[in-house]
Amino acid sequence: MVKRVFVANRGEIAVRVVRACHELGIEAVVPYSESDAGSLATILADQAVCIGPAGPAKRSYLDVPTILAAAQGTGADAIHPGYGFLAENADFAQACVNAGLIWIGPPADAISRMGDKIAGRRTAVIAGVPVVPGSDDPIADATEAQALATEIGPPVLLKAKSGGGGRGMRIVHDVSQVGEAFEEASREAAAAFGDGSLYVERYLAKIRHVEIQVMADTHGNVIYLGERDCSVQRRHQKLIEEGPSPAVDEDMRRRMGEAAVSAARAVDYVGAGTVEFLFDTLTSEFHFIEMNTRIQVEHPVTEALTGVDLVAEQLRVAGGERLSISQEEVATVGHAIECRINAEDPARGFAPMPGVITAYRVPGGPGVRVDSHCFTGYRMPPDYDSLLAKVIVHAPDRDQARRRMRRALDEMVIEGISTTIPFHKKVMEDPEFASGDVTTDYLDRRLDDLI
Repeated sequence: MVKRVFVANRGEIAVRVVRACHELGIEAVVPYSESDAGSLATILADQAVCIGPAGPAKRSYLDVPTILAAAQGTGADAIHPGYGFLAENADFAQACVNAGLIWIGPPADAISRMGDKIAGRRTAVIAGVPVVPGSDDPIADATEAQALATEIGPPVLLKAKSGGGGRGMRIVHDVSQVGEAFEEASREAAAAFGDGSLYVERYLAKIRHVEIQVMADTHGNVIYLGERDCSVQRRHQKLIEEGPSPAVDEDMRRRMGEAAVSAARAVDYVGAGTVEFLFDTLTSEFHFIEMNTRIQVEHPVTEALTGVDLVAEQLRVAGGERLSISQEEVATVGHAIECRINAEDPARGFAPMPGVITAYRVPGGPGVRVDSHCFTGYRMPPDYDSLLAKVIVHAPDRDQARRRMRRALDEMVIEGISTTIPFHKKVMEDPEFASGDVTTDYLDRRLDDLI
């Protein structure tokens, strides 16, 4: 059994992991940079240790030698990476194992294979999981990209081999423009990820982003726990997640779930993971895009629907236990929605708005959950992610969940800095969102009206 966990993260997810540890009788150690001294995670943890100065994360939360030394120095026997930072760094995962620490996540090889989009795609094909038509290997140059784009037929998507968040990505509607787009995307990818490699695939215009939550143990058991619809995005960054997806019926859910399990088995997966698909609303087909080899920001949606504590499940699996639930026992009830409340100003292009929170009040009542690390007087540092809180609601059906979220957002108070609360209220009231017929271009079309 895991006895003391070093939570190699900060903010909301660090608080979430600490709480799960305490419910299982496990001690939690939290590292912090000087920017995060006195944060909620450090207050709740059994022990907190400074790992670096204020400023860029490379001086603290991304400093692998310092993190490993701190974990060993505090007597931790396991490391939970949360999400972001080093959570999907295969070298870090292996370094933890080499240091004699239990890695609360999948094997380094699984992270490596699924972290490389082309290797992940190749793995999916071998496992029989449907993928978007495109290249199975990196494109050598603009000439090859143009030839492949001609073969696939426009529009096509040029996509960075490494990284995400829309960087190193270009949509091309005219084959004659592929060469220029290739050079631009490759330069952007090289600057962002240190790797300018690209691949090309067919661009699907009317799609929903649907992901399947999977969980696996070290005894060969792999299950899926329904889906989350993440189609409300801005520049490929998710803002609102919900489940079940309004576009997915029982048969499609089973097929996507089985495909996700096949992908996980293909890399001998262990722990919590998410297999992401594009759902083509014009053809009702789904296509594998990638696997996130960590706990997701939006995991509370699945927890609300299934009643399964995914972080606690991670901790148990890391300690060698079998999954606490079988596939036959998984059941989803009602509808759940999550809004990410960020310290950003939507009217200024969602520019980050760090500063001091002068008043903080969270909503409550039936079916409302708030995951946050904030409090009155908390200083939001400028060096890290702008996420302040996640508001999650659960109700018997989607319309009730939407109205419950609107009520919860009305109750929520964060003063002193700009937040995305007003934006989320507008989305909840928008007739198009209320209809459930939302594709990934929703915010591109509706953003001006919503802010």
